[in-house]
Amino acid sequence: MLRLLSLLQTHRYWPGPELSERLEVSPRTLRRDVDRLRDLGYTVDAVRGAAGGYQLRAGGSLPPLLLEDEEAVAVAVGLRTAAAGAVAGMDDWSVQALSKVLSLMPPRLRRQMDAVASQTDSPGPWEGAPVFDAAVLTTLAQACRDSELLRFDYTAREGEASHRRIEPLRLVSLGRRWYLVAWDRDRMDWRSFRLDRIADPEPTGQRFRPRDLPADDALAFVRQGISRMPQRYAVRARVAMSADDLAAHVGRWGTVTPDGAGCVLEMNVDDLGWPVMVLAGTGADFVVESPPELVERVAEVGARFSRSAGPG
Repeated sequence: MLRLLSLLQTHRYWPGPELSERLEVSPRTLRRDVDRLRDLGYTVDAVRGAAGGYQLRAGGSLPPLLLEDEEAVAVAVGLRTAAAGAVAGMDDWSVQALSKVLSLMPPRLRRQMDAVASQTDSPGPWEGAPVFDAAVLTTLAQACRDSELLRFDYTAREGEASHRRIEPLRLVSLGRRWYLVAWDRDRMDWRSFRLDRIADPEPTGQRFRPRDLPADDALAFVRQGISRMPQRYAVRARVAMSADDLAAHVGRWGTVTPDGAGCVLEMNVDDLGWPVMVLAGTGADFVVESPPELVERVAEVGARFSRSAGPG
């Protein structure tokens, strides 16, 4: 039955004789196994006659994976990210798994998945994953797709809470965070909102005509905003590798200057976790010159890794 289910999930339509031959069972056994799958909750359509066959149809839920709706969307989002090359070596397997998941998704979940995919800009495989309620992501994505006015509560960087009425344009995945680019109706200006600071998004049912964004695209708009934002830490480190190699590794997130046999990396960040990950990912020796907080963080992480490696 598992072999039968696997075949049905990877092929749009299977003629009965071909399925029987693949599974090395009689047509009668095949019919009995199809009935068992139906008892488990799978919707299998059958066409009778000499040219008859079987096809697995999307049902009203995802039986019997026992996934909640938002869990199913989260699985599909993760698989699509991996299929795009975000996880080395996982793209081919992710494409196969994604095709199975999408083929069984009921229409309402497939619309949510399509909304997330079509309304998100991401610069590439270095970027991280959302760290917030998946329901927020799907609500915002569908509002972007449908050009529907939204209301939500928002907590600003300084901790100030406010209620916003916005015209959502696009979602952006950047670094380890996700952002919503939107026109703020009360402030009469474009804004980018961090999704982990958004609470209780509520579609209003009111449609709007999208405005022209004052940037090449939503990703560029978010990057411009981040570059203008004051950062807590000015990072400076000497790295024992060529400037060209480090620049390719760091990308737009830092400035690399040649320095003798190595180079100097400078970054302005609000969170020290990012430069720690960048420096560790170089695979080269380095010395942190500033700030002192980063020196302490690197020492803490190094000690933790040493303990995790065990004795010897």
